Amino acid sequence: MRLNRQIFYVILMLLTAGSIFAQNKVGTSAADFLTIPVGSRATGMGGAFAATADDATSAYWNSGGLSRLATSQFHASYAEWLVPGTSINWAGIAIKLDSDNAFSISFSSLDYGEEEITTPESPNGTGERWDAMDIAVGVSYARNLTDRFSIGGTFKYIQTRIWHESASAVALDIGLLFTTQFNGIRIGMNIANFGTEMQLAGKDLLQPVDIDPSNAGNNANIVSSLDTDYWGLPLTFTVGLAGEVFDNEDWKWTLAADAVYPNNTTPHLNSGTELIWNKIVSLRVGYNALFKDAAEEGLTAGVGLQYNIEGIDLKFDYGYAQFGIFGDISRYSLTIGF
Repeated sequence: MRLNRQIFYVILMLLTAGSIFAQNKVGTSAADFLTIPVGSRATGMGGAFAATADDATSAYWNSGGLSRLATSQFHASYAEWLVPGTSINWAGIAIKLDSDNAFSISFSSLDYGEEEITTPESPNGTGERWDAMDIAVGVSYARNLTDRFSIGGTFKYIQTRIWHESASAVALDIGLLFTTQFNGIRIGMNIANFGTEMQLAGKDLLQPVDIDPSNAGNNANIVSSLDTDYWGLPLTFTVGLAGEVFDNEDWKWTLAADAVYPNNTTPHLNSGTELIWNKIVSLRVGYNALFKDAAEEGLTAGVGLQYNIEGIDLKFDYGYAQFGIFGDISRYSLTIGF
């Protein structure tokens, strides 16, 4: 009874947090790379993965699923992002400590590439180049509280940098995964990026100022620092459902849907499905950002191949996603189970 009350309080806390913080403040957050989907499998399923969460990318989608992994896993994914020269990368390792506990370390980055610096005096270039990058490092822990209910959390360090300026923050994700007694349907909840605000600082914000221009003879080049605004993180609350239409030795068919409530854009729905044959070939299709205002996202699809070599599970996945005026996005992933 005591454990059931604790589970109820945790679920109530997440639902309350979702209703409080998931307010629509479009374009008012920093580090939006934290909302870019990771993993070709989840991408192919339209980003509906909060209640599936059964591989190493659970550290991103719902850390409560990490303790449900059958084995330890390493996962790495790559995609060229929106415009030429940019890429989104994610890598993570999930370690099963025992049958009820798991630990994970993950790393993500959005690399904007680099470009030659030009000025009105040097339109052909100054010989310098500028670059920009966003990174996040996460440490996760998950535990099975019962045979049907698990909880997990991820602590993240986040940094965004553009040439000589940078900002950093810390954040916490909390995820729950519950398997119901109704045909094994799963309910997943996740609140992501609950953390501190970010403020850019760096040497380019140091500027000479004459604090008393009306009088002669004073120092007209006193060093001052320009203060930039503070910006919050893209707080996101997600609740999802997933279940199998059938699951036998040869075939497994999963349906999934996530309702997403972000604080920097409008609420929307992700949906997807996955069909697996003989634990070797996987086919996926989905739709991302249903009912989202002015959405560029849309149809998704994917395929996966898995093979066991001397006790090591190797899995290669490809994910495709439409992205409106930015064209199509392709993701490539490698998963190693051991």
